Amino acid sequence: MTIEQINEIKNGYFRAVDNDIEAGRMTYTLAGTDKFIIDHTEVNPDFAGQSVGKKMVMDAVQYARKNNLKILPLCPFAKSVFDKTKEIQNLLF
Repeated sequence: MTIEQINEIKNGYFRAVDNDIEAGRMTYTLAGTDKFIIDHTEVNPDFAGQSVGKKMVMDAVQYARKNNLKILPLCPFAKSVFDKTKEIQNLLF
């Protein structure tokens, strides 16, 4: 499974792909120059139980660290990952 990031001007998404099938998508909106908002996470039911959502959140974390950004997880799923993972909470906005 690979995670791809697609950036547009004001928003973008992370997409999990497995054998050319979209396993999940997590959308975000840029908020200024120093943060982005994770607004929705969706996982293909065929990939339930494979941590697809968490993998996308963790890729967003890597992107934030690399680009010195903060994350505001408005998506309930993304927020739950941040709540349970202490080592990424320093990226919260």
